[in-house]
Formats: sequence, structure tokens, C-alpha cells
Amino acid sequence: MAISYQIIDGAENMRTEEIVRLLRMTYWADKRPVAQVEKSVRNSACFGVRVEGEEKLVGFARVISDYATTYYLCDVVIDEAYRHMGLGTALVSHIVSLPELAGLRGLLLTRDAHTLYEKFGYGVLNGRAMAKEPSRERSNP
Repeated sequence: MAISYQIIDGAENMRTEEIVRLLRMTYWADKRPVAQVEKSVRNSACFGVRVEGEEKLVGFARVISDYATTYYLCDVVIDEAYRHMGLGTALVSHIVSLPELAGLRGLLLTRDAHTLYEKFGYGVLNGRAMAKEPSRERSNP
């Protein structure tokens, strides 16, 4: 069954509430405060997916980059009701084909959907990828 969709470029073409709703469906951003979502969206290139006949955003992704050496693909999410319809593939395909990302190293961190990203040349890095988690402020009693 073919589904008609539109890729949306730019956070200004999406409502924050729509982005937050999608991020609440994830294991990595389900508790991210709205103010943090707003700041992350302001400082990223954002992309969305709308399905024809639907008023809501059904997919979202962000790219963070210096546009010279590397880009980081993050927060890729498709609404649970629209998964396995090719929308994730369409969204990632759109992003990786952008001229401003051509020739750059693409990075992403995910524990799932590896076969989706492998279609676009991503591979699992063994022994090299590192991450620093944000520190949490402690309040003194």
C-alpha cells in the first residue's frame, strides 16, 4: 500500500507540540523538557513528515553540523501508528541526499533500526564511539 507523504524542511514549518508528541514516543527523549526541545530545535536543521489527509506531524529528525566535516543525525522518530510504511526510509533518504551534507561524515547513535541506516551507508563502529552523558546537578540537603 503506497502512502502519500510530504517531507517538511525547517522547524518553522512544524509546531513544537507536534515535535514533543513524537519525542514522547521514544526511549531517549520521552522525558526531555519542552524548553530543551525548543532550544534543540532552534539550534538544528529540522525535518518532518506529514501524511496526506492528516493534520499532524508523523515523523521528525534533526541534524547538527558544522557543514564542513561532520553531521550528527538525531531524534529520528516516526509515529508508532505510521511505522513500517517506508516513512523513516523516506525521511533519512531526504536528509542524507541534501547537497550541504554531501561529502561529510554522518554520525548517529541508536540501539535500533540499524538496517534502516545501513541502507544509507551507516555502519556500527566497534571500539571507537564514545559518549559523555550530561552531569546532573545535585542539590545539597
